[in-house]
Amino acid sequence: MNDLTKMNETKGTVTIVEINGMKMEVDMRSAKVAKLELYKVGSNVRVLKKEYSDTYKTYGGVIIGFDNFTEMPSILIAYIKDSYSDCEIEFLAFNKDTKDIEICPADATFIPFQKSTVLQQLDSKVVHAEHALEEAKAKREYFTKYFDKYF
Repeated sequence: MNDLTKMNETKGTVTIVEINGMKMEVDMRSAKVAKLELYKVGSNVRVLKKEYSDTYKTYGGVIIGFDNFTEMPSILIAYIKDSYSDCEIEFLAFNKDTKDIEICPADATFIPFQKSTVLQQLDSKVVHAEHALEEAKAKREYFTKYFDKYF
């Protein structure tokens, strides 16, 4: 029990419990104790994902939204999947049908990646994509200039 919860008298299987100043009668035969996690947009989380075979890997993520669907409410999570030479931002819709993935709150000591490293790898991808775009534009221009006689 914490300082907000007090157990008082017991009458058979019914117990009077005071939670934050509010008294309630609780039938202890059907009472369930569960630890509730409070998640909100912007909360840092750990994502435990099953990889190959029976190995699991932990990633750092952040909750980016909630989809309150009637049939399958989901927590939307963006997480960083990084390795020595690459980094990807992956997206996950976590709900009751999600298989081989667990989430939990990330404490302040959990730092799975360095900001500078992730930014450097993402900047490298931007430069590579810009070069690919310029090359595609040059090929298009070449095609319209030299292959126009076929049309």
